[in-house]
Amino acid sequence: MTREAFGAEFLGADGFLNSPTYGLPPQFVVDAMLDCIGRWQNGTMDVPSFDEHVAAGRAGYAALTGVPVASVAMSSTVSAALGLVAAAIPDGARVATLGGEFTSTTFPFAAQAGRGVTVTELPADELVTAAADFDVVAVSLVQSANGAVLDLDDLRAHVAGTETLTVIDITQALGWKRVELDWVDVTVAAVYKWLMSPRGTAWMSLSDRMNRAMTPHAANWYAGEEPWQTIYGLPLRLADDARRFDLSPAWFSVLGVGLAMPWLASLDSDAVQGHCLGLANRLRAELDLPQQDSAIVSLPIEGAAAKLQRAGLRASVRAGAIRVGFHLYNNENDLDRLLDALQA
Repeated sequence: MTREAFGAEFLGADGFLNSPTYGLPPQFVVDAMLDCIGRWQNGTMDVPSFDEHVAAGRAGYAALTGVPVASVAMSSTVSAALGLVAAAIPDGARVATLGGEFTSTTFPFAAQAGRGVTVTELPADELVTAAADFDVVAVSLVQSANGAVLDLDDLRAHVAGTETLTVIDITQALGWKRVELDWVDVTVAAVYKWLMSPRGTAWMSLSDRMNRAMTPHAANWYAGEEPWQTIYGLPLRLADDARRFDLSPAWFSVLGVGLAMPWLASLDSDAVQGHCLGLANRLRAELDLPQQDSAIVSLPIEGAAAKLQRAGLRASVRAGAIRVGFHLYNNENDLDRLLDALQA
């Protein structure tokens, strides 16, 4: 059954509460992908045309995060992007993160242990207050396991005027949460969850000091100033801005990205956030759960997984609890069905 939300159509939204795992594509993205697959099948696909979608996706990420377009690099996954960041921090650097953090955010830094890099897990309040005592803070804005939201304003206040590098994974926030992150050294997000695009692309923004510190270890033809002119031969000639860290695009992924992200950026971000939080916070109120402004809700309710499955509701189990997420294509019907299933 097709559902309309914010001017777009979504086919499988009814009872779908699993956006923290993967988001549903708008129908216009699916139509474009099917058309492109047909051209691939018939040998009429125009490969350079994907460059337009890369540019549109990059601009969409910049608009959604409040960072300059020239600071945005394209990768394939969060861990691949952060691997370049982790390789650039000094030997012996001290990194702070949260306990239970998603490992694609922490493993790239933990893998630098041979250079003396240490990663310390802290509770959220302690991480914020102690941030200036570390060389790097690497953390998700919204936690994957339970939807906990980091107090970014407080973190910014504690690192202001210090040399601490801030690395913020916004994968579980961007798309439903309004953010302004031009002060952050590194932001990174995968596109296949709340950004409703095919898996295979991640975006990363870099501050000037992080841009200067990093080496393009994955330098390739697409990272050139003029990509179609840097296919063969030396010398090295990479883009001057963050595009020198680009990976070669995953065609069908960037096609979806180039359509979904500009559309998301065109929406009223306050309306999207209000819609998602309204549903999530009503669920918390109905179940007497602690309030927090997150579109992700963790339900530590015994037998909940089986109840949701019987009711035809789709969610995931994370950290021993049912995890549900409310995106712009969800509505009160999904919430009522969830409450009925849990109270059955």
